[in-house]
Amino acid sequence: MNKHILNTEVQQFIRRYQDDTPSDIALQKSPFPEVSSAELAVQIDGRKRCQKKLPLWFNTPNIYYPPKLNIEQSSSELTAEYKSRLIKGDTLADLTGGFGADACYFAKRAKEVVHIEQNKELSEIAGHNSEALGIKNISFIQTDSIRFLESTDKVFDTIYIDPGRRIQTKKMFLLKDTEPDVVANLSLLLSKARRIIIKTSPLFDIQSGLKELQQVSEVHVISVKNDCKELLWVIDKGFEGEARIHCTALNNEGEKNLLFFYSEERAISIGHFSDPKPYLYEPDVALLKAGCFKLIAERFNILKIHPNTHLYTSDLPVNDFAGKVFKTVAVFEYKAFSKNKGARKANVISRNFPLSVDELKKKHRLRDGGDSYLIFTTGQSGKLIVIEAERN
Repeated sequence: MNKHILNTEVQQFIRRYQDDTPSDIALQKSPFPEVSSAELAVQIDGRKRCQKKLPLWFNTPNIYYPPKLNIEQSSSELTAEYKSRLIKGDTLADLTGGFGADACYFAKRAKEVVHIEQNKELSEIAGHNSEALGIKNISFIQTDSIRFLESTDKVFDTIYIDPGRRIQTKKMFLLKDTEPDVVANLSLLLSKARRIIIKTSPLFDIQSGLKELQQVSEVHVISVKNDCKELLWVIDKGFEGEARIHCTALNNEGEKNLLFFYSEERAISIGHFSDPKPYLYEPDVALLKAGCFKLIAERFNILKIHPNTHLYTSDLPVNDFAGKVFKTVAVFEYKAFSKNKGARKANVISRNFPLSVDELKKKHRLRDGGDSYLIFTTGQSGKLIVIEAERN
């Protein structure tokens, strides 16, 4: 950590040129002998990345930004605030502290937070930033998190951990493939806290995680602006029973939630499907990731269009639906729509349809934009249909 970056004139430079391209800054000669142009570029790039994701950090003077990877791996303020509501008790250990966004929000609810980070520079950066933010109840320890737990006599109310993946692949992975290995170390974690919160990638399979872990009381599936961001596994010491699934759709205006048990989803049998009615519903990705399909129809009193089409419909509008709501304008059989050769502008959605969005846009000369939506899907009879709709 180069503390010269915190000098007043350097901070003024970073703010003055914050809208410039970082790569251009890196190629220019630095006006400061103690700070390289590459370091200036990292700071300007970091400010850009935090502007929407971490606005508190962006708007606070004298924040020190780490390399972009650390900011990309950091929670957003929306998800960090949500996670802070899941903690129990007054003491918390964040075993994978990183840039410190989660720890800072944990500190708003817990009396004492311990930030553990193996990377020395990142630990120093997080510590400096907490001071800049005026947060006084976080202590920073630079060490390996498992070694820390094995050596400390302290028992926490909550432990939070965001393990990395040892094997980088887009395919499904197991929790035992993470670093630290939360499965192998679960007994150690439970000996040091009564609640464990584990964050994983949204790519992870929920059913697989429930088989690997023990005493899971809750699984939280979190999306931000219809983009699935995190899975949170809440383990309560001594818990016995079925985990409750929390689907949470976050945006700047608030959140929408749907809670359920997998036993409820399995127990439902849908015997009736419907062609598109005046109102159409596309569930938020958090609900789809969680596998909440049949239960949506029951909870909101709406009908599925097809057993494998996760689109729903109704005659009357539904309030507080967790997802997008459309008004149906027209419905076409796909064969009839295919005869229309004219180019047009529309927002294209493909659900349970043999062609992807990109393939459909290319084939039918569709350009993104406008207020109209074209939803390509399979209707209740099994025929391919196109629904023209507009947002409600």
